Order: sequence, then C-alpha cells, then structure tokens
Amino acid sequence: MKNNNSYVQIVYISHLNYKKMKEVDKVKIPKKWMMKNPWKFPEIVKNPIPIFKNILDENDGLVQISLLYRYAFMTDRPELIRHFLQKNHKNYIKTKIVREKLKEKIGNGLLTSDGDYWLKQRRAIQPGFHRKRLEAISKIMIQEINYYLDNYMERFAETGEVFDMSKEMTHLAYRIVSKSLFSGSISEDELSLIDQTITETQKLVINEIRQPFVKPWLWLKGDLKKNKELRDASDKTIFEAIEERRKSNEKHDDLLDMLLETRYEDGSGMTDQQLRDEALILYVAGHETSANALTWAWYLLATHPEVEQKLLHHAQDVLGGDSPSFEKIRELGYTLQVVEETMRMYPPAWITDREPLEDDEFEGIEIKKGQDIIAFIYGVHHNKKYWENPEVFDPERFSPENKKKQVPFSYMPFGGGPRLCIGNNFALMEMQFVLTEMIRRYKIEIIKDQKIELNPLITLRPRYGLKCRVKRRV
Repeated sequence: MKNNNSYVQIVYISHLNYKKMKEVDKVKIPKKWMMKNPWKFPEIVKNPIPIFKNILDENDGLVQISLLYRYAFMTDRPELIRHFLQKNHKNYIKTKIVREKLKEKIGNGLLTSDGDYWLKQRRAIQPGFHRKRLEAISKIMIQEINYYLDNYMERFAETGEVFDMSKEMTHLAYRIVSKSLFSGSISEDELSLIDQTITETQKLVINEIRQPFVKPWLWLKGDLKKNKELRDASDKTIFEAIEERRKSNEKHDDLLDMLLETRYEDGSGMTDQQLRDEALILYVAGHETSANALTWAWYLLATHPEVEQKLLHHAQDVLGGDSPSFEKIRELGYTLQVVEETMRMYPPAWITDREPLEDDEFEGIEIKKGQDIIAFIYGVHHNKKYWENPEVFDPERFSPENKKKQVPFSYMPFGGGPRLCIGNNFALMEMQFVLTEMIRRYKIEIIKDQKIELNPLITLRPRYGLKCRVKRRV
C-alpha cells in the first residue's frame, strides 16, 4: 500500500493528567494544539506509534485525542483494556469505522458484526475449530508450505537473488489460507481474483478512513465502481463454490466444509450470504496478519543469531528429517516462544477500539456514551511496567514458567475477551510450521544497510519491506 497515513487520522492530541480523568467530560481539548505543534503532524501521519507511546508514557497510560471531530480515549493500561474488552464488553461495540467502512466492503462476518448476531455466529462457528478439523487443516498447511519452498524459496537459493521477505510471506500465507478455506473447490486464477479483490478493497477502505474528503474524487475517477465490479466478480466465484460444495457429497476437511456444517440451536445452517461473509472474514483475518508476523520473525532471527541457532537445533531435535505435524506441535515449545515474542515486539494488530453504548466508569474514569476508546496494543507490549527490557528480543519471556507471571491483557496479539480471534490456534500452528520447515532448509540473510521502519496501517508492516538472500543449509 503506497499511502503512508496511519490507521486513524489524528487531528490533534491533548495530554490529560490521570488524576483529572474523572473530570474528563468537563475538559475541553484546545483546537490550538496543532497550531502550536504543526511540526508534529507529518510525524503522526507517517507513523503515530512513537508519539502515541511517548504521550502515554508521560501521562500514566491515558490520553485523549480527537479523531475527525470525535473525541476518544487512548490507553496502554491492561486493567482498563480488560475492562472494556472483557469485564464490561456488553456495553461496547465496534466503532463507526468498522460498522460503516469495513462492513460495507467485506460483509457482516465475525470481525464486523456486533450484539446478538455476533454472539449467535460465534457460538455456532467456534466448535468448528475443533482438534480433528485443525488436524486435517494442518496437512493442507504442510503441503502448501513445502510446495512454496520447493518452487519459490529453492529458486532464490539457487540464483542468490535478493527478494522481499514481506512479499514472499504474504504469498505463502495467501496460499495457506486459500487452500485451507476452499481446498480444491476454486482454481488458482479464481483464488488470485479473490486475493486481488481483498487487496484493492483494503486500499480503498484505508484511503476512505484516512482521507474521508477524497471519496467524491474516488467516485469521479471511477475507483468505487471498479472496486464494486471486482467485489461482484469475487462474490460470484465464492457463491459458485458454495453451491457446488452443497451439491457435492465429497468431504474436503477444509474451512468451507466447517462453515457448511455449522448449525444453530434450531438445527438450521447458514445462508449462502452468511457463508460468503464468514469465509471472506476468515480469509482477510488469516492472510496479512500471519504474513507480517512471519516477516518480522525472520528479521529478528537474522539479527539475533543465538536465537536462530537455538531454534534450528530445537527444530532438528524435535523433528529430525520429518515435516512438522499436528501430533508434534506440542513439542515445538521453543518455536512457539519465538512466535509469541515476535508478536509482542511487532503485534500485527497494533491497535483496536470500541464505542460504549452507555456511559461507563472505571476507577474514577468516566467514559461517555459514543466516545471511542482505543487500546494501544503496541504500547502495552512495550510498556516497562509489564515487561523487563521491552525493546530486547527474548523468547524466554514466553517459557511456561515466565508466562504465568504475565499481567492479564499485557499481551494481546489476538485481542482479548469474548472477541479473542477465533483463528488464533490456526495462525499459531501455521507460523510454527513455516518457521520450522524453512529454518531447517535455509539460512536467511538480511541485506545490510537497508532501512527498517514501522508502517502501521491496519496491520503492522515493515515500511520498505525486508530485503533478503537465502542459502541452503549444508
């Protein structure tokens, strides 16, 4: 995505003292802030993470910001985040951005729905991610990982050419989630169409969020019409796959089968529109997030050779010459620690938000109805109050003994509360498989003197990619 604006367009920021937060409804944010600090705005637009972190560190983990004429809280305090994501979650819904932007483009699935409908869908779909289903999907994952390594990474090893790991991990994650969802029901060309649709739709949504006043221009240029045509063609492909699968008696043990087999309390199943919405949400949620986490993992491993060697020896000891499998996943403990520490340092979902339905209060903090509250996940993961030397890459933080010491909601790469990502086990298994297969076959070398910089879009990417070379291990 070429647009470098942040996930939310920040107009100005007001620092509030924590002790005065109980009077927040009386506090007026001065519109002169940006006039006094005009030099800050380009920094916020390009990468708000350092500024957010600094002002939260200076203000007891709680500040107020203005988002296009709407005031919102931002916090990196785990106790407050736990309050609105878990303890009083029924009073909080997805924000207007999700309700009006994402839902319009990608449908009313688990990511975008709220209330009774979301609860109904979650209760119906959750059992589908059971052990036997994940075991079947694990075989699809391994097949796609090995196909990718044999046909793509092997070529890079043979030629020695420089490649962008970010693009390669996106391609691999795309293949894994595509095959896990649709198995053999959709052709390669049709899968590419769906991928293109999702990519272009995300760009359009992000542009509308960051630059809401350009929507008329997008309409005049025909971008909105072109995107609608692309989405219609993609939907046609998915609906045809659903119809074909309904008529077929074949079992594929993929996620589409899981959705088709989902039953509500009255015994009924999902409509074709519901199936389309949930399939697309699983595709979107399981694609870019895993790719970004894997990219950051290779960056950290390549710059921490002692961890790379430990992970290599661990994978060799556990698997020998065999591919990873569902049965062996529990033995890949250190691999999981590497994945978890990567997502602490570079959480794919770096921020999340909610809107209160009614006035709320937490430890003297008054949260008004309609006033968005934002959990700055990156800030929580890098907070010295909860993590010793938070800028140091140390997978030992996630050893079984150390995990017990973690403060609830100080680590939340998959969100938290009832809306914890339904595909978290899918993603963790996928990333462990990719790391163990690749690290045993190849050594990743990062090209020196390249600029590594955060690019916080909807997910947290490396702004300029990650240029690498790869060599076969002897």
